[in-house]
Order: sequence, then structure tokens, then C-alpha cells
Amino acid sequence: MFEDRITAGLQLAAQLAEMPLKDPVVLALPRGGAPVALPIAQALQAPMDLLLVRKIGMPSNPELAAGALAEGSNPIFNGALLEATGMKPGDFAPLVAQAREENAARRELYLRGRPQIALEGRTAIVVDDGIATGATFMAAHFWLKERKPAQVVLAVPVAPPEAVDELRPLVDTLVCLLSPREFWAVGAHYRDFTQTSDEEVAAALAAAPEAGAGKDTTWH
Repeated sequence: MFEDRITAGLQLAAQLAEMPLKDPVVLALPRGGAPVALPIAQALQAPMDLLLVRKIGMPSNPELAAGALAEGSNPIFNGALLEATGMKPGDFAPLVAQAREENAARRELYLRGRPQIALEGRTAIVVDDGIATGATFMAAHFWLKERKPAQVVLAVPVAPPEAVDELRPLVDTLVCLLSPREFWAVGAHYRDFTQTSDEEVAAALAAAPEAGAGKDTTWH
């Protein structure tokens, strides 16, 4: 049980600070990932950016994720779900367009035109407040591959064992502080899981070290 997202971020930061991380960049999955990511960015003196992913719901049931879209990338879909429902990726074109617009609007809201931080040759540390199914990170994984970081670290406070097993082969390092077999929801493992506001996301980004201020924590 974590007290709140900031406490969870401090615990992750303590572990990540002991690892060999070349020229790290911290990428928060908003909104809940931002307050977790800030203590990590501060501990590593690493710049912080966002990794924006939107869920694509089934037209008949928006809460049921048919796929996900990371900004600037093509959408990925749950092939088994589409096959079971007889739908095709093209059927989701309006929802994909809406997700693109929402990602662009959130980047402008949170970053006010600040350019994305280049990841090529650097360590990308992806941070969220927890993982339930891993579907969001699957979309993020393809986004990351296109940007050619030297290594990818996925850092989360809590995730179920099956999600950890599924995602571990997709990254160079996976850091998960808590992986309970009895997993109900991410929020069940926090005493304070108040929804993160847009203002808190923007404030976390503003408080992070500036781009170019990162330190090389590679062991010599």
C-alpha cells in the first residue's frame, strides 16, 4: 500500500538511482503518471516529458478498449476482440481521429508548445501510477521503438503478475515495486488515489529539470 503517488515515485526513484542509466529522459503517462514521475526526474536530474496514449473504445461500449493510440503513431488493436466482434480497424476511423485530436490538445494544454525531447540514443524511463492490463503500454511500446532510445525502462509502483510477465520482454528493464496476486485495481493499492488534475500535470512538468540538465548515471 502506497500513501500517495508522490510517495510511490520516491520509492521508485530510490531504486532507479542505483541503476546504470545513460542520459535518461523520464516519460510520464498522464495524468496519474506525472506526480509519480516528478520525484524520479528530480532524483536523476533528468528532463521530463509526456507519453500521450488514448484508449480507443468499442463503438457500442466505449469503456471496453478495442485499441490504443500513442501520439504520432498508428493505432494498435486487440485482434482477438475485433475478430470476435467482426469489426475491422477501418471501422474505428472516426474514433482514431478523435484520439489524435485529444492527444494534440493535451500536449498543448500541458506543455504549451514546448517541443518533445528527442529520445534517440538515450534511456527512456516510462512511468505510470500502475498497470492494470498493460494495453496502454503496448501502444507506447511501438511509439518508443520509432524513436530509437538506447534502452527502455518501465517503472511502475504496482501491477498484476500477468501484466509484468507480458510486458517484461518488451523493455530492457522493468521495475515494479508491488505485484500482488490478488489484484483488483491500481487505486486499491494507494491510501490516497485522488484523480490527478490537469493543473497538477502541468505543475509537475514545470518543476522537473530542464532538458539538457540530465546526468549520465552509467557505472564506470
